[in-house]
Amino acid sequence: MGGSNKLLCEIDGVPMIERAVRAALDSRCAQVVVVTGHQAERIEAALPSGRVNLVRNPDHAAGLAGSLRRGVLSLPVEVDAVLIQLADMPWVGAEHIDRLIAAFDPDDPAIVAPVRGDRRGHPVLWPRRFFRDLCQLGGDAGARELLAKYASEVRTVTLDTDAIFADVDTPAELDLAQRK
Repeated sequence: MGGSNKLLCEIDGVPMIERAVRAALDSRCAQVVVVTGHQAERIEAALPSGRVNLVRNPDHAAGLAGSLRRGVLSLPVEVDAVLIQLADMPWVGAEHIDRLIAAFDPDDPAIVAPVRGDRRGHPVLWPRRFFRDLCQLGGDAGARELLAKYASEVRTVTLDTDAIFADVDTPAELDLAQRK
C-alpha cells in the first residue's frame, strides 16, 4: 500500500476498519473481537464505540495465522462459533453477516461460507469444533487449507454480491474502491 495503513484509508469518508467493525456491530454477532497488530493504537482509535473487545497481536508480522489464533483463543468457552471477517473487505455488510449466521445450526454445526456462482468468499463462520485447527495454522495463508481439508463439512450460502470477494490490497484497488 505504499507505506500507508490500508485499514485507516477512507472509503466514502469512513476508515476501512470502521466499516468492517460497524458491519459486525450492526449484525446479529453476539460479540465483536478486533485483533490489532501493525499500528495498533491508530487502528484502535479509529474503531467505533460499542461492544468491541480488543486483542493485540504483537507477532502480526509473522502472518495472518497469528491473528486468527489470538482472536479464537480470546473467545469464551460458551461460544458456539466464530465468524472470521477480514477488515480489508469494505463492502461486506451486516446483511451478509446475518445471512451466514442464520445458516448456522448449533445442533448440526457446519462451516458456513458465502458463495457467488462457483466462487467462495468471505467472511466464513467456523463452529467451535474447528477452533483447535484454526489455532494450529501458521504463516499468512489464513484458513484456506482448512476449507479444502473439510470441504465436505462446508455449508454454502449464496449471496448475490461481489462484496464477498472485494478486498483492498493495493493502491490501485483502494483507488477503485474510493471511486465506487
